[in-house]
Amino acid sequence: MPSNHLLLEEPIRMASILEPSKDSVLPTMTKIVGTLGPKSRSVEVISACLRAGMSVARFDFSWGSPDYHQETLDNLKAAVKNTNKLCAVMLDTVGPEILVVNRSEKSISLKEDELVVLTPNQEIEASSELLPISYDGLSKVVKKGDTLFLGQYLFTGSETTSVWLEVSEVKGDDVLCLVKNSATLVGTMYTLHAAEIRIDLPTLTDKDKEIIATWGVKNKIDFLSLSHARQAEDVRQARQFLSKLGNLSQTHIFAKIESVEGLTHFDEILQEADGIILARGNLGLDLPPEKVFLFQKTALHRCNMAGKPAVLTRVVDSMTSNLRPTRAEATDVANAVLDGSDAILLGAETLRGLYPVETISTVRRICAESEKVFNQDFYFKKAVKHTGEPMSHLESIASSAVRAAIKVKASVIICFTSTGRAARLIAKYRPTMPVISVVIPRLQTNQLKWSLSGAFEARQSLISRGLFPVLADPQHLADSNNATNESVLKAALDHGKLAGIIKAHDRVVVCQKVGDASVVKIIELED
Repeated sequence: MPSNHLLLEEPIRMASILEPSKDSVLPTMTKIVGTLGPKSRSVEVISACLRAGMSVARFDFSWGSPDYHQETLDNLKAAVKNTNKLCAVMLDTVGPEILVVNRSEKSISLKEDELVVLTPNQEIEASSELLPISYDGLSKVVKKGDTLFLGQYLFTGSETTSVWLEVSEVKGDDVLCLVKNSATLVGTMYTLHAAEIRIDLPTLTDKDKEIIATWGVKNKIDFLSLSHARQAEDVRQARQFLSKLGNLSQTHIFAKIESVEGLTHFDEILQEADGIILARGNLGLDLPPEKVFLFQKTALHRCNMAGKPAVLTRVVDSMTSNLRPTRAEATDVANAVLDGSDAILLGAETLRGLYPVETISTVRRICAESEKVFNQDFYFKKAVKHTGEPMSHLESIASSAVRAAIKVKASVIICFTSTGRAARLIAKYRPTMPVISVVIPRLQTNQLKWSLSGAFEARQSLISRGLFPVLADPQHLADSNNATNESVLKAALDHGKLAGIIKAHDRVVVCQKVGDASVVKIIELED
């Protein structure tokens, strides 16, 4: 009987659970996105994060100046050079988020059953009686009895540092709220979440556009995380904006789903976006608790079948201040892998957490153990069935490469690609072995100067499960006869040997283009 779930059909020996975990020569197949901030911005700490398994660095512009983030990014570049580990850059927009800025930085105590006023007058200093908010239209969209949530930016959900509010009365532009639980707000910035209430602000704000057009263009960002994506049109508008910014036309857009409205339009958003981020923090406030898991599993399945990377957030919140995750968090990370996540995104845990490196290491180890019991056979059959027939040419090649690699027990799949699409399609079928994505540079011109592409495509593989990119020597251009010759393959094999994932007598599956034909071949290495 075939298994109908994503755990291995064979029973796991209980004694094997006690065996020490073995460190792999490669990071886990599941990727880790780390948010860089006050506790993780030095060259030393970033270097340690890269060695621990971080492959994408997220820069969150809800706080901090462009100069602050530029300094952090410069440190990232130095760390990449020091460690010789590739890392992609993700810019996270602010979007239609309501913020409370506490300029005094003093803690604010709110007592249960007392009243607090939310006011758009940002000249007022934040206190336990008055909280200035960044949105002047709140009084027009809420009514008596509505529920609001207020917590430290990238809140961890602790009842002692976040508070539930109930709208008691609307007075002009001000909103009078009843405090539902006692809490002490700490830090300089808090976010206000209005459950199931549409905030009439653009998804890509003027501030977002300015940061993208300056900081983003200057640093040629690999990914744009589009916060609070609510409809497919949000993604289309963001892409249209990027297309006017030269190099950023290649930037991949990841739509962050964090509201019921985004959930409602999920299928259309998925079709337009390059990838999806399931922002479970805000979404978990909009949805009933018993529905969160259902959305997670459904959304991840749809991303998997579409062959688009899916990123999951908010998994080990307690590690913001603790060296070890809770049992529930450890299980949550494992389930994210088994459900089909391409990457795990760490927010507060690495931004302001006390143990950013240890958090990445812990998540990596849990992912590695989970991947061992992922039922690839069942998943592969499900993906092939969903794709249907006739398959596209590229889809057929990708699925055949994975099938061949599994049948011959290959140690690795090597895929030659210029756009990264072929490699991502192979990753869609979740091979059990790593995929070395050899990106062949393309010679491009804007009619003023020539340039080589390839770096973008290589870094953008760093968020897809199981892909490990290598940028081919520029002398082997994608449009030349040398693009797939033996010297490129030899360089890829040498890279695999150096990384320790290819050994003598191993079998390797190679997916490459020969003339106008795409071929899959199996080679067995000699001594």
